[in-house]
Amino acid sequence: MPNPTSLTVHQKSGLLDIAFDDGAAFSIPFELMRVYSPSAEVKGHGPGQEVLQVGKRDVRIDGIEPVGNYAVRPLFTDGHNTGIYTWDYLYKLGSEQQQLWQAYLGRLHDAGFAGDSGREPGTVVPGAPVQHGCGHHH
Repeated sequence: MPNPTSLTVHQKSGLLDIAFDDGAAFSIPFELMRVYSPSAEVKGHGPGQEVLQVGKRDVRIDGIEPVGNYAVRPLFTDGHNTGIYTWDYLYKLGSEQQQLWQAYLGRLHDAGFAGDSGREPGTVVPGAPVQHGCGHHH
């Protein structure tokens, strides 16, 4: 598999630019990275165990930690920091992002979200327990 030659985090645009030694280069949205995190928290522990991620449109990356010579661990602004993104996985996210977006939007639609509503910050999956703790009481 190709190895990265550069990796740049763009806070304003919310994109991770990554170039590989085979000439491929991708701009991967933070939101796509977050909703497709390879962590157990998102992927589950087997097929059908995936946890739909919602409300991640405005998520940003506070930092990125290297993991050996094969991966990075982004520190997302929503507190998620357990995803280990291998070079192969980042290549897949970059090269397949159109299909991945469509699959994600399809899952949001299947969960009952219309249009982009499931991507908005503060969105909760219907039927999921609501976590309070932001200082607001309802």
